Amino acid sequence: MSAFSNISREARFLVKQRYFLALLSIVLLLSVFSVWSGISETKTQLSTIERLQEKDDVDRANVLAKQSDYGSAAYYTFHLTHSAPSAMAFAAMGQRDIYPWKHRIRMLALEGQIYETDSDNPELSFLGRFDFAFLISVLLPLFVILLLHDLRSAEREAGRYDLLIATASKQQRLWLSRASVLCTALAIALLLPFVIGALIMQAPLVSTLQVIAVVLGHILFWMLLTLWFTSSKVTVKQSSAQIASVLLAVWLGVTVLVPVASDIAIDEMVQSPNGGEIVLTQREAVNDAWDLPFAETWEPFIATHPQWKNYTEMNSQFEWKWYYAFQQVGDQKAAAISTAYREATFEKNTLAGRFAFLSPPMLAQKLLSSIAETDTLAAMKYEQEVRDYHQALRQFYYPLLFGNANRTETQSNQTINNKTTGNKAAFDPKALSKLPKFTTFKNTIDSSKENI
Repeated sequence: MSAFSNISREARFLVKQRYFLALLSIVLLLSVFSVWSGISETKTQLSTIERLQEKDDVDRANVLAKQSDYGSAAYYTFHLTHSAPSAMAFAAMGQRDIYPWKHRIRMLALEGQIYETDSDNPELSFLGRFDFAFLISVLLPLFVILLLHDLRSAEREAGRYDLLIATASKQQRLWLSRASVLCTALAIALLLPFVIGALIMQAPLVSTLQVIAVVLGHILFWMLLTLWFTSSKVTVKQSSAQIASVLLAVWLGVTVLVPVASDIAIDEMVQSPNGGEIVLTQREAVNDAWDLPFAETWEPFIATHPQWKNYTEMNSQFEWKWYYAFQQVGDQKAAAISTAYREATFEKNTLAGRFAFLSPPMLAQKLLSSIAETDTLAAMKYEQEVRDYHQALRQFYYPLLFGNANRTETQSNQTINNKTTGNKAAFDPKALSKLPKFTTFKNTIDSSKENI
């Protein structure tokens, strides 16, 4: 009952403090703005994807209607791929400002297409976006420090400290009650707009509760840290401004210095090629193929596609099957460096997760991005989906280009008894109606994973 009385008394006292109400109003407005901007960006991305899908269908139909062979159809047809934001993405845009979330790919060498950046605003990617995750990870500690740094020192400066201690049954319960009331009000101001935003976006209940837990955990950490420091002997003779300076220095260290230092350390620990090197390697291989003997293309291609070894005879200096074969070989030559790049990205992400335990704001940011499915792992998942879809395009076109429309990539071990002439299959526009779309392909893969 004593604890409840303390909390009730502190609540009545704080409600009458104008500075406290003003601060909560500012926090509430910032939270509303961050949620609104996140919802606006999410809806913009969804609208962009929907609009591009409609145009992609029209463009595909128009392009295919003008073609007279499968090679041209594969060359001139673009295929839209995309990663739609999750329902919780409004709270944390994460890596979606850095990694591309939409591509238009063709059945050419993939590496040169997949590493073309798609950042709508490079400056925004550098500075970061003011979303709910930024508010929680960066600004929330400042609000807690602002509310609690003078919890004791203000009473000393006002001459009420000794009286409060004398009248309080337990000193620690007094300060804990006041801090709890302050931080509870802060949590409500921060979370109320978020909960409304989650309802608007129909975010999953589990994800919503996870975000709330991260926010409350972050508030609790800074509340306990501030209470511990302000109760130490070091602060007895310090002014409120001096105490605030020390706490701000701690905030600066864990919010800015630790992330920057960890980023530098990770770059030193993990050596990684860059996307430009991958693109250059692939494009040099493709460009060189025009001047090389046909055998220089067919040998590495057949090594990975033995099912087409009896279909490589050339009747002219240019055939589409040879063209797409050296596009494939270009990807194969860049495969080692591309794999090294992706493995380094995963390793860096793992190390960043470990370093995040040294920085609560960094940890909060990573947790929120993970919940919202906007982190590095989500970006790499989308990249793999693009790779799988591009492979599906090759599996669709190769039987048509190599002159055996009834043969598929999965028949690689089938014995071929009769040597073929290598003539291309007769063009049948109806065959292109089975050309896979990314959305259909992705849904099929997702359904298969759910059934496993």
